[in-house]
Amino acid sequence: MKKIYLNIGLLFIVNLVYSQVGINTDDPQQPVHVAGPIETIRIDGLSSVNNPNNLGTDSTTPVHIDDNGDLVLGTQANNIEILFDSENYLTDGIDPSTLINQTGGGFGYTTAGIPVGGTATSFTLTANAIVEINYSVSWSVYKTANASGRIADEHARIVQTGVYFRQNNYLGAAIINDVDGNPINDGPWCIDVNSGGTVCNEVGGLLAINGQFYNNGDSRNGEYENFHNTGSDYVKLGPGTYTAMFAAQLAVGDTGGTGAVKMYIGTGNDDIQIIAHYYQN
Repeated sequence: MKKIYLNIGLLFIVNLVYSQVGINTDDPQQPVHVAGPIETIRIDGLSSVNNPNNLGTDSTTPVHIDDNGDLVLGTQANNIEILFDSENYLTDGIDPSTLINQTGGGFGYTTAGIPVGGTATSFTLTANAIVEINYSVSWSVYKTANASGRIADEHARIVQTGVYFRQNNYLGAAIINDVDGNPINDGPWCIDVNSGGTVCNEVGGLLAINGQFYNNGDSRNGEYENFHNTGSDYVKLGPGTYTAMFAAQLAVGDTGGTGAVKMYIGTGNDDIQIIAHYYQN
C-alpha cells in the first residue's frame, strides 16, 4: 500500500512541477501527450458494451464535449450512421428500364434503372440529417438498341450520371427540395426527358453529377461495355423513407451518321452508399 501511495504522490509532484503528462514520451508538448504513430486512447465508458449511445459495428459515433468539459457520446440526433450499402444496386444486363437515348445536346437526363430490390429498396431517416451519397454506376454504349455493334464514328460523346431521391419506394414522387425548402443542387433538374431530348417529363433534385467523354473509331476492337462513373454529394433531408435512383445522359454534338446509338445503365456492378449525419436544429 505504501508503494501505491508513493507512486500517486510522485505523479502529483510531476504534475505540479511540469504541468504536463507524457505517455510513451519523456518530453510532453501538451498537458496530456500520447506519443506513438498508431497509439490511441480507450475509454471503457464510451464503448458499445457500456454505452447505449454507441452505435457499434459499421457506424461512427462522435464524441462531444459537454458544458463541463467532459467527453460524452452524442445522442441519435448527432450520430453518423450507414443507412444503405449495396454492392450491386441495379439489375445487370440490357433492359428497357435502363435505356438512355442519345441526344444531340445536353438538355435533361433520363431516369435510369430500377433497384434490384424493387419497392423494398429504401432507407429511413429518423430525424433531420445531412445525407452523404457515394456511388459507382456502370454503363455501356451500343450502335443499335439490341446491343450489337461498336460505335466507330469517332464523335465525342459525354456520358453524365447523377442520383436523385424518391419518396418511399422507386414509384414515389421525386424529391425536389431539401429539408429547408431550398431546391436541391440549384434545381429543379430534368430527370426524365422524352426520347427526342426536347421535352421534360419530370423534375427532381439531382446530386453527385459526374461524367466522362467517350469516342471510338474501331468497329472491331474498341471498348464499349462496362465503363463506370463515380460521384459523391451531400443533401439535407428530413425524417422519412427514401429510395435512391439514377438518372443519366448521353449527348453528342454531331448526330450525323451516328445511327441509333443507345446507352444502358447498370450493365455491370453498381455500388451505392447512403450515410446519415444526424444533427440538431
